[in-house]
Amino acid sequence: MAEHNAANQAPAVDDTPISPSRPDPARKNSLENHLLHRPERQELVEKNILPASTAAPGLQAQQKELEKHMRADSLNEKIAHRPSPETLIKEGVLHDDPRSPEEKYAEAIEEEYAKREGGA
Repeated sequence: MAEHNAANQAPAVDDTPISPSRPDPARKNSLENHLLHRPERQELVEKNILPASTAAPGLQAQQKELEKHMRADSLNEKIAHRPSPETLIKEGVLHDDPRSPEEKYAEAIEEEYAKREGGA
């Protein structure tokens, strides 16, 4: 009979709180206080904590990749339209190198050997 009564009774549940009985009121409201004093979005963007984009987080990686490709295209366009070295020499921006192409090549080879041998 004792087994029958034990089976019908619900197990005792411990209702005692895990935290102390008198919680610190400052700690209790700490999350609320932190949320009230958090920095504005613009301040976080200026500190590079948040991205400047307002796109959905799932799209930000693709947006960043697109910006990278656009920057590369812009640089390639500028490089394609830059003046030739001959034009820059005529305008006085570049100075003509008095060495012959063979001398330049020999110097470049020497520098390369020195780098590989650890001399330069």
